[in-house]
Amino acid sequence: MSDVLQLVEARLITALGEPDARAAITFLGTDRMEVLRFRGERDVVRYATLGMSDRPMTDPTAAVADPLCGPRAELVLTVRTGGVGPGISVLDEVLRPLAVLAASPQVEGVVVKPGASLDLGEPLWTGAPFTSVLVAEPDGLVEDLELLEPMEPVRFLPLLPMTGNEAAWKRVHGAGALQDRWLRHGTDLRDPVRSEVPLAS
Repeated sequence: MSDVLQLVEARLITALGEPDARAAITFLGTDRMEVLRFRGERDVVRYATLGMSDRPMTDPTAAVADPLCGPRAELVLTVRTGGVGPGISVLDEVLRPLAVLAASPQVEGVVVKPGASLDLGEPLWTGAPFTSVLVAEPDGLVEDLELLEPMEPVRFLPLLPMTGNEAAWKRVHGAGALQDRWLRHGTDLRDPVRSEVPLAS
C-alpha cells in the first residue's frame, strides 16, 4: 500500500472507527481497489473506497497525465440497515459497484467531482431501485486529507443513490435542483428502500 493510501485509511479509521469488513477488486489495467465497511451508530453502515486517491484524476483532454497534480478523492456511501429492507448481506453487493466507480478515473479518464452523476447500468444491490448515484459535496463526516505539495488534498465524496427517473430529472434540471427537491420532501437518502421523490412540478 502506498504512503497516500496508508494516510487515507488512517483518516477513515479516525473518522469512522475500525472497519469490520473489506473487499479488494482489481480490474484489468487498473490498480487494486478496496472497499471498507464500517458499522456506525445504531443501524447505519458506511462503505468507503480505498485506492482511488492513489493517483490524481486527470482531465481526459489533457495531453499528458501529471503523476502528482490533480484532484484526488475517495467515495463514501451511507445506508441504514434497520427496519424493513435488505439485510447487510444484500447491501454488501454494493462493494463491487463502488469499486467500479472508484476505478472509473483510470478506466474511463473521468474526473469525479461534486454534482456529477455516475451511472452503473444495474441496481446497486439486488432489488434496489437505484442504478446511479449523485456525487455530493463533502459533508464533514470525513475531513479532507492534506498531502505534501504539489499534491492536492484527498476529498471524501458522499454518494447519494438515485432512481432512473431522478437521474433523468437531474440531467435536465441540475444537481442542486434535485437536492432541493429531496430536502423539501424530507427524503431519507440513507433509506435503502425509499420511494422516488415526486418529480412533477
